[in-house]
Amino acid sequence: MNEIKKIPCDKTIDNSLLLLFEGYPFIQNRCKRYQTDIFKTRLLGQKVICMSGEEAAKAFYDDAHFTRKNVAPKRIQKTLFGKNGVQGLDGRAHKERKEIFMSIINYENLKTLIQYTREQWEINTKKWNNKDIVLFDEAQIIMCQVACRWAGVPLKSTEVTQRARDLGKMIDGFGGVGLRYWEGKCARKNSEKWIADIITKIRSQKISPQKCTAAYTIAWHRDGNNRILSTQIAAVELLNIIRPIVAIATYITFGALAIHKNPACRLNLRSNTNDYRQLFVQEVRRFYPFTPFVGAKVRKSFIWKNYFLDKGTLVLLDVYGTNHSEKSWSNPNEFIPERFINWNDNRFSFIPQGGGDYANGHRCPGELLTIEIMKESFDFLAKNLSYKVPKQNFNYPLCRIPTLPKSRFIIKRVMQIN
Repeated sequence: MNEIKKIPCDKTIDNSLLLLFEGYPFIQNRCKRYQTDIFKTRLLGQKVICMSGEEAAKAFYDDAHFTRKNVAPKRIQKTLFGKNGVQGLDGRAHKERKEIFMSIINYENLKTLIQYTREQWEINTKKWNNKDIVLFDEAQIIMCQVACRWAGVPLKSTEVTQRARDLGKMIDGFGGVGLRYWEGKCARKNSEKWIADIITKIRSQKISPQKCTAAYTIAWHRDGNNRILSTQIAAVELLNIIRPIVAIATYITFGALAIHKNPACRLNLRSNTNDYRQLFVQEVRRFYPFTPFVGAKVRKSFIWKNYFLDKGTLVLLDVYGTNHSEKSWSNPNEFIPERFINWNDNRFSFIPQGGGDYANGHRCPGELLTIEIMKESFDFLAKNLSYKVPKQNFNYPLCRIPTLPKSRFIIKRVMQIN
């Protein structure tokens, strides 16, 4: 039997402030420093093991080794996820709850989503005629409109901006402190109240969304004990459909930045040779920062690569570092969509929205939605919009979670073209 190795230790009293200071590369920086793919540290006074890379992801997404129950910090529940949502479930409960989402994400619904995405870009960009706009803000509004229409959630024209802003603040607040976190909490409270009212109206038949929609499916879903979901849980899960679609505004903004910095990308998107849209979307998701890391606890003690992981230990998997690993990707810090032409569909080296199987595991079930919305959005930007990009600050600080180009990508003299 091989000798148990000692996990490298980052010898500081607590690394919480350094995590805030370094942001996305926090785990990657230490893996490089100690020449390892695993190390231990302390965050918020708690012992934590950090892991990075393809082999780490394979272990992390093995449910025999890890549990997600009661892992998400309160601050993330109060902003990003909500309480009692699917992200915090395990085993049979997780599988049953996730089946709701998988039943919604079917072929016909996906076609409808793609159609709504195209229509909403066409409708909204007509209003931009020869104006200067901030792309991230407008993309967030478009994604909110698409998400609500597709999910069967009524959205008045007078409330679109506020709902989009609240959903955006929920996303932005989870990695913030002070005012940013407080705004995220308030936005979560407002959004859950709004969606809970929708659930109540559906159940009292005051509104009647189509049966194929997320609103109808979640409102009338019964669990394994034939009990209808509580209004609070139903609201959280319906927001777990809407919120991630709104978050795609971040990817759209980064994709527009990639098109600007790599002019050949626009030409390739227009020709779409070798299904270039797919290649481009995947590289945007790999290259640009989105999720920094994900967490789970060791279900029962086990040995990984001769390291002993003790039951109950919190483990963080490095998402950003895994997607930029030199072991898995050649020239990982360069934007090269063509790298995906012969990609082997490895679900552990490429984990922008988690790893493993999204049908049965803890990988985000909405990943397919994300890809299709991005493809349709970039197709529209490349083929149907003319605009100028003025001088601005494109830098996106990796110390900020989540991050964006500082200018949020300003475009001028926007015009629709045939």
